[in-house]
Amino acid sequence: MAPAESDTLALREQIFHERVRECIICALLFASLYILCHFIITHFKKHTDFAAVHDDEDAAANRIALGLCTFTLAVALGAVLLLPFSIITNEVLLSFPHNYYIQWLNGSLIHGLWNLVFLFSNLSLIFLMPFAYFFTESEGFAGSKKGIMARVYETSVVLLLLTLLVLGMVWVASAIVGNDAASRQSLYDLWDCYLPYLYSCISLFGVLLLLLCTPFGLSTMFTVTGQLLVKPRLLEDLDEQLSCTRLEEAAVFHRISSASCWLNLDVELLREQLLTIRSQRRKLELRHRASPWQRNLGYPLAMLGLLALTGISVLIVCFHVLELLLDDAAMPRGIQDASLGQVSFSIFGSFGAALQVVLIFYLMVSSVVGFYNSPLFTRLLPQRQDTPLTKIIGNCVSLLVLSSALPVFSRTLGITRFDLLGDFGRSNWLGNFYIVFLYNMSFAGLTTLCLVKKVSWAVQAELIHALGLHKLPLPVARCQPLRKPC
Repeated sequence: MAPAESDTLALREQIFHERVRECIICALLFASLYILCHFIITHFKKHTDFAAVHDDEDAAANRIALGLCTFTLAVALGAVLLLPFSIITNEVLLSFPHNYYIQWLNGSLIHGLWNLVFLFSNLSLIFLMPFAYFFTESEGFAGSKKGIMARVYETSVVLLLLTLLVLGMVWVASAIVGNDAASRQSLYDLWDCYLPYLYSCISLFGVLLLLLCTPFGLSTMFTVTGQLLVKPRLLEDLDEQLSCTRLEEAAVFHRISSASCWLNLDVELLREQLLTIRSQRRKLELRHRASPWQRNLGYPLAMLGLLALTGISVLIVCFHVLELLLDDAAMPRGIQDASLGQVSFSIFGSFGAALQVVLIFYLMVSSVVGFYNSPLFTRLLPQRQDTPLTKIIGNCVSLLVLSSALPVFSRTLGITRFDLLGDFGRSNWLGNFYIVFLYNMSFAGLTTLCLVKKVSWAVQAELIHALGLHKLPLPVARCQPLRKPC
């Protein structure tokens, strides 16, 4: 064999082994996420929907839909981990450029993960989740033989009609936006026109949803932290408060136990009052049992951590607004090749990259908290062992929309300088300066407003409660009596 042919064969073997290694790594990662999501959904699902006591066919259909939901949730979790994993990979390659054991972390693997997450997220959002919902609601066509296949046929027909409807709406919207010959000619290309435009609309809706939920979630997290952690004692005597609460509880309990038909007492109102007093007494006992370290160190550190992360996020976004005004390179754009291991994506090196990862997870958690605490979506909050399948489908779709928009959201706000890989950067609105600029200004303004309002009110309430001013009677304005007419 000639030397040239031997070198070509060795190169082909190396490429083959790299492709097999990337496939194995992707399969292991997705299998781990799928198993984790299976345990999460099993923790919340309603067991009566999957029992074969009433109808074995419905139980089997629900199990199939549950598997599709697990797949979708795994894709959503993969979309959340996609950008942090890429940033950490770049820093590892910078720190150990010639290490043999980390050579499997390369640009081809990262680029392949971005493409797979984009493909599976669109597949789940456009096909799998609608199929799961229609499949659980279908019964088969009239006159057909009952069974799983009859449901599959009906669901496929309904999904096909829905696809034609969505494509028709996208065609009309594309024709209205681009009313020229080139745009009308590109309408006949499904892959290059329909799908990128459809994903552009979905990603725009996702980042708008993140914009609305994240500031609301940040303010909610301050409230939740104050409820979960033990607050420090500021000029207050817990022993006296606890003693008064116990006496009040005993008095109300005695009134309930001594109530009879001869006494005109509202027993239901007294019971509600007793429950409220007991809840207050338990909170006071929890604060009384807390150690000084837990009381005086845990709560301040948690609140300072939330304040620091929120403040850093606002400062980064404000700095990114200035970059947008001065440099056109600050616009979020996609790239074709992942240049990993060449330069850090933060001016502070590894510390800045770690801070970017923490901020990305922090913003994602705050957006999820704000989503489930908003008045429009509070009904979607899953309950332990009591969540029906339709609500599980709605939760999976919502989390997938939020998580798939997270890379675009982080890059648009300037939280990270890691460019969007694959098809994530093909959204049409990412090249519009006015949309990106207004988006950054809206996030900075809403987050600052929620932060100042929440922190100022919390500090004011704590000072009033610590100084005992909440016990003072409210001033009553005296009205002058009307003069009687002569």
